[in-house]
Amino acid sequence: MEKHIVPQYLLRKRLMLTVMCVLSSTLARADEPIRVRILSYNIHHAEGVDKKLDVERIAKVILSVKPDIVALQEVDQNATRSLSVDQPAELARLCSMNVEFGANIPLQGGHYGNVILSRFPINQHSNHRLANINNGEQRGVLVGEIKVSDDSESIVFFATHLDHRRDDRERVASARGINKLASVYGNRSMFLAGDLNDVIGSPTLDEFDAEWTRTNATPLPTIPVTAPQRQIDFVLYRPANRWKVIEVKVLDEVVASDHRGILAVLELSRRTD
Repeated sequence: MEKHIVPQYLLRKRLMLTVMCVLSSTLARADEPIRVRILSYNIHHAEGVDKKLDVERIAKVILSVKPDIVALQEVDQNATRSLSVDQPAELARLCSMNVEFGANIPLQGGHYGNVILSRFPINQHSNHRLANINNGEQRGVLVGEIKVSDDSESIVFFATHLDHRRDDRERVASARGINKLASVYGNRSMFLAGDLNDVIGSPTLDEFDAEWTRTNATPLPTIPVTAPQRQIDFVLYRPANRWKVIEVKVLDEVVASDHRGILAVLELSRRTD
């Protein structure tokens, strides 16, 4: 059989085309907007409406929507009522994500608070106590700085759970405190996710709306879990002009917790300056 010989000039041409295609592909990836999937979920210390304590079930709910960053509320760490399990560490293991825990109150030999899970590195974190009026349950906001890509600035992620009582003074004070804390970060990209225990149009949400943008303009009910009537779980963002909301949905899982989780997918255009 005659061996086919490719002329040198054709080899050089093919090589140049290959290099150009690779460079073109690389540049396209560099110019692509960053898309982030954010889940907020009150897990009720992993006790479902069936009274079953099941951390693995919570992990499966989280993984079902493939989030990049998760804000969890009502998380136990080594508390007797949840079999002394370190729930933040166990959820991080089951979901293969990085974790930070913000302990707000001691509970049954352990602690109780908020969690940030992230598939990206959490470079820095801090937990801040919020206003406490009339000896209510101590609330807090966990703040993490998360690097979502090699060539972008870190985003600042706030995970919180506000007071549940009818009197809204503590919630409003907490909203003001979170807004003041966010102002320290200037015009950086930020998310706020959590159980705010109040509804759109309330003084609490009005305080947040002054500084943040909700991912959904109209209510998407998250409680009660079996037949939701009110939305008290939210994902918010700032600055408004850098983000585009791609999707917001409430999860249809109705057993694992007494809340439904809410997922928001947002896209951040890369800076050109």
